[in-house]
Amino acid sequence: MQRSTLPVILLGLALAMGGCGSGQRKDDAPVVVSAIGGEAKAADPGAGPLDTAQRVLMGATAQGLVRFDAAGQIEPALAERWIVIDDGRSYIFRLREAYWPDGAPVTAAQVVRVLRRAAAPGSRNALAPFLAVIDEIVEMTPTVIEVRLRRPRPDLLKLFAQPELAVFRTGTLDGSGPFLAQPMARGVLLRPAPDPSRSRDTGAPEPEETVHLLGERAALALARFKARESDLILGGSFVDWPLVAPAELAPANIRLDQPLGLFGLAVVDREGFLAEPANRAAIAMAIDRGALTRAVRPDWMPLETLLPSQLDSAASPALPGWAALTLDARREAARARVQTWRRAHAEPLTLRIALPAGPGATLVWAHLAEAMLWIGVEPRRVGPGDAADLRLIDAVAPYDSGRWFVQTACVACSEQAMALIAAGREAPDLPERARRIAEADAALTADAAYIPLAQPLRWSLVALRLEAWQRNTRAWHPLNHLRNEAE
Repeated sequence: MQRSTLPVILLGLALAMGGCGSGQRKDDAPVVVSAIGGEAKAADPGAGPLDTAQRVLMGATAQGLVRFDAAGQIEPALAERWIVIDDGRSYIFRLREAYWPDGAPVTAAQVVRVLRRAAAPGSRNALAPFLAVIDEIVEMTPTVIEVRLRRPRPDLLKLFAQPELAVFRTGTLDGSGPFLAQPMARGVLLRPAPDPSRSRDTGAPEPEETVHLLGERAALALARFKARESDLILGGSFVDWPLVAPAELAPANIRLDQPLGLFGLAVVDREGFLAEPANRAAIAMAIDRGALTRAVRPDWMPLETLLPSQLDSAASPALPGWAALTLDARREAARARVQTWRRAHAEPLTLRIALPAGPGATLVWAHLAEAMLWIGVEPRRVGPGDAADLRLIDAVAPYDSGRWFVQTACVACSEQAMALIAAGREAPDLPERARRIAEADAALTADAAYIPLAQPLRWSLVALRLEAWQRNTRAWHPLNHLRNEAE
């Protein structure tokens, strides 16, 4: 059976199962959550990037110094309070009483050790490139730690709230909550961790206080939700969005976030046709972004700039030189560039574009391929892990800084752009940092090393009983903030 036919078959099963459920799931039942991705199992963020299910599990069982609430705002976690001193160069955290699953107390020394490991040179943690500003992490007392910075960073707490900076015991990946994990034959059962501030209660939690977390493919998650056997789907993206409509779900259950991030093509090979900025710009000019985004979702807005807004840059987002041209004029100019190149080169002009598998990615591919063919380039679709000339970046920003955007978009950019990005990282104060971010944005745009298409598309399916769920710019929905009871 061809892999591409599986989502259609599974959705057909979902529709058939629609009448098999027992109606709206009862409010006194465990909350069943499907995270789109691989298996829901503990994974070490120090070993490399986590997928959706792994991030959800880590965020649920191993809180960091701080964490996100339902609205994507910072709330206390292991740190009950904190202060920022020395003009933003020192963060001092006072730890609350917390325990590991075996009852041993969480100590400041353990927290320091985990955070140092994440920020160490050579760390494979996905956030390591943005932790270079940390000079030292020290234990001041058994309940107080200090994070000393080389330069001020007002957005540091948003990094500390990410699952990649969760505090856990490295041998077992155990955390201090807000949930305790119990492996099941399918997925993981999450029970609320005991609250040290309350009288110890050895009674079992109510069923609705527990969460059954599953990691599975989007089509299976949709089938489960359609059959009223789950309450929540997390991690939906453009890849699987076209599967939602055929499932015929109630509009009230379909929720979309408005995340900040990158959705575009990064140049990964600056050889051949892509060696010249004007040729890279020709690829950017050829794409009908409005048609591409509408093919996936009619109100998905296209984007032509690297930065979605000014953020902490000293200038508005840099516009490419072709921004004022009509699509027809852009394509004519792009085709002329291709023809000029082909007259000087006998070899075929083929570009490999790396995209994930899935119906949404196929829709995006169709529009990218049409644009390439229109200007005389032969496109070839390859997988995310294959050698490529252009690679899709689809990533939500962990914090609201232009530095993340320019750093992440610079996969194979010019030496000038790399130098400006580094200068922004090393800037001694925030005004200088803002200027360097603006310069890096302009340099990357002129270099055409990244081709913006849109902002990331993220969706969830939410049962009505999960009344505390909120959309937010992080597209992050903590499992302890799904219901309105005090948690």
